[in-house]
Amino acid sequence: PAQVMSFESAGWLERPGREEEERPELVLQAMRLRPGQTVAEIGCGSGFFARRLARAVAPGGRVYAEDIQPEMLDLLKERTAREKIANVIPVLGTDIDPKLPQGSVDWILMADVYHEFQKPRPMLARIRDSLAPGGQVALVEYRQEGETASQIKPAHRMSVAQVLAEWQPAGFELTRRLEILPSQHLFLFRAKSPTKSR
Repeated sequence: PAQVMSFESAGWLERPGREEEERPELVLQAMRLRPGQTVAEIGCGSGFFARRLARAVAPGGRVYAEDIQPEMLDLLKERTAREKIANVIPVLGTDIDPKLPQGSVDWILMADVYHEFQKPRPMLARIRDSLAPGGQVALVEYRQEGETASQIKPAHRMSVAQVLAEWQPAGFELTRRLEILPSQHLFLFRAKSPTKSR
């Protein structure tokens, strides 16, 4: 895994031009969010995506914005207050547990954070536990393949093979892979159904 990006570099998350570079609206469109849903972002940082998720599920929906750095959550709170967004719930997680409510999250988004998980196995197990029936995960990672993400250090990029080699054994199945973003893969996963015994 890559080193976790420090809160001291949080300015990069809100950099001018990020919307054009990453096209976050395409991620939200792929998730087909609806008002009233419960959504979580793991590794929310300063809330670049969490604030957009919050608007997409309003009215009636909520967003659990999780990070392992309290300083990131402080930045998130400042920005949501400034933008008058009231349906974001900050959550301080750990490197083995995002501390999300069990069995209740319709969508989880992880944007360019999974490759920094120091202990991915317990995290993926907790992520599965937090999904509501039919819940899904949207995973965004810079492409290891080709040159579209050559501006990103190799340790912060992932190939399709790497992602599937870790997610499928953890009990997830790929429902869609979309190559619609300028420099990132977009994977949509759901928890595999338990196999029925005969």
